[in-house]
Amino acid sequence: MLENRKARHEYEILKTYTAGMVLTGAEVKSLRAKKGSLTGSYAKIINGEVYLLNVQINPYEFADNSEYDPKRTRKLLLQKKEISQIAAYQEQKNYTLVPLKIKLEGNYLKAEIGVGRGLKKHQKREKLKQRAQERDAAREMKFR
Repeated sequence: MLENRKARHEYEILKTYTAGMVLTGAEVKSLRAKKGSLTGSYAKIINGEVYLLNVQINPYEFADNSEYDPKRTRKLLLQKKEISQIAAYQEQKNYTLVPLKIKLEGNYLKAEIGVGRGLKKHQKREKLKQRAQERDAAREMKFR
């Protein structure tokens, strides 16, 4: 449904987790209509619970949106074991929690978050060069 395409380019994702989300009914309908964005969003552990911050979910057009905040903080539902693993990663230097996508599993909306380390510019360039070389090699093999 919604995907943060830049996340895999900006970060080296080490481990991913799938979490439930606490949403209102209008937010669910809006997300099912693909009205939202993960650009610039991040996740954070606050008081032993994981929260999704700065996620844009546009207001549902048929709901009462008089006091609706599209970038409100939303709670993620994870097991305590997973939260402690994430906290252990975050205690180490240069690790961050990045939302990768919001997807529909059955009738439930789930957020896929990843623990990642930010890439430097030269690492990103190197990654793009390597992909281009692999693509060219595959193209050559196809024509031979």
